[in-house]
Amino acid sequence: MRGMGCCSVLAALLFGQSATEEIVVNAKETGRPFPHFWEQVFGSGRAILSLRESYRRDLRAMRAATAIQYVRFHAIFHDEVGVYDEDSSGQPMYNWSYVDQIYDGLLENGVRPWVEMSFMPRKLAASMESHPFWYKPLPSPPKDYGKWEELVYNFARHLVDRYGIDEVAQWYFEVWNEPNIDFWTGQPKQATYFELYDHAARAIKRAGSSLRVGGPATAQAAWISAMTDHCVRGGIPLDFVSTHVYANDSSEDVFGTHENIPRSEMVARAVRKVYDEVKHSARPDLPIHWSEYNASYKNEVEVTDSAFMGPWLANTIRESDGLTTTMSYWSFSDVFEEQGVVKKPFYGGYGLFAERGVPKAAFEAFAMLHRLGDRRLQTNLEEALVTKRADGTLVAAVWNYAPPGESGTSKQVHITVNGWTGTPHYHVQIVDPKHGSALAAWKAMGSPAFPTTQQYEKLRQAASATQQLDAPSFVLPAHGLAVVEVAAR
Repeated sequence: MRGMGCCSVLAALLFGQSATEEIVVNAKETGRPFPHFWEQVFGSGRAILSLRESYRRDLRAMRAATAIQYVRFHAIFHDEVGVYDEDSSGQPMYNWSYVDQIYDGLLENGVRPWVEMSFMPRKLAASMESHPFWYKPLPSPPKDYGKWEELVYNFARHLVDRYGIDEVAQWYFEVWNEPNIDFWTGQPKQATYFELYDHAARAIKRAGSSLRVGGPATAQAAWISAMTDHCVRGGIPLDFVSTHVYANDSSEDVFGTHENIPRSEMVARAVRKVYDEVKHSARPDLPIHWSEYNASYKNEVEVTDSAFMGPWLANTIRESDGLTTTMSYWSFSDVFEEQGVVKKPFYGGYGLFAERGVPKAAFEAFAMLHRLGDRRLQTNLEEALVTKRADGTLVAAVWNYAPPGESGTSKQVHITVNGWTGTPHYHVQIVDPKHGSALAAWKAMGSPAFPTTQQYEKLRQAASATQQLDAPSFVLPAHGLAVVEVAAR
């Protein structure tokens, strides 16, 4: 339920007063299942970075605060991992030393690999033209698809031998990354990618029939219908479909239209599009995995580094609920080098942690939303998620969305619980531009490119200083996200 009508809201805006939002919760409502699809898989910088202690420290912090189960990254076949070589007669030679260290590190820290099989090893690549990324991956097709298939087979077979089929059957094997744009130079793109996929999928199933393989891992929600049709017609293994979208993707690229879709709606609109495509395909029960998404694919400080991410994330979860199996936020850490070595702590990086492990407001948002229950109530609310935990605790997320960089208007929020036995106890936690966001503290320091040890500690303290209240009413600033827990005293 909502409080003020449109005239009252308009008056509040004109005269600088806060709008009021009334949320009335029925404690007796059982609701429907609400799996935490947004916090099970996260992206990260390329494979080799997972060997760094800074990466693993951020990963451990994610494990402590969220339900992360898988990590996805590019470039497990990049030459810096040392997987593939050929002898003087052109015979393949495999080296799993760094692969083992990379995957051991994930498993030792309580997460499993989401295995993106990319990019092409130099000795196997048909073209030496590298991608613009700083670490120069090769987006080339293989010069020999038979050798590509054997690389994938021997890779998967080694993983089964090392970790056991029961373990590796719980992983996901995704063929390549964004072949519809500049991460794949095969021509024509779709046909050559399907050839790459077919060889890889057969190789994975040779290594173990219970292993899960899928794709096309496209940008801009592309090729899903074509992928399912291709695999059905050819009898090609396909255990899931995966694709990507960013909130500042264009409607032309995602939908083939000239609409002006706001950043708040783009991801959820794309999620609905792919859901509908799968449901109308010959494989309507295929799991759907968004193996990359974020509010921006650019480096925008006022987006990914700011408190804007709390309301944006919560609203995306609300609108995507029931339409996907998982969504993998890109990415969990700014231990990340696609544009080169990080030059300052806040540069619009995709990670939830800035350099040196400083949590961003987006991390606080994920940590807060982790506390939501596993059943969703009152699905008609537009700026709130109301949930219930198994123990009966009610948990609501409420937000105040405004476009990035805009000041917006604060609003009064009041939560009433009906049907509660006894006296309810309220606890509210808020992240907003002044609470739980290190960005303002960094700017107040003069935006140093290389903060001192003491400055980094102050940034971490600012990041952890969310607002804490014990009342059913509170003021929520623009770009603010609140999580309200209602339990018995």
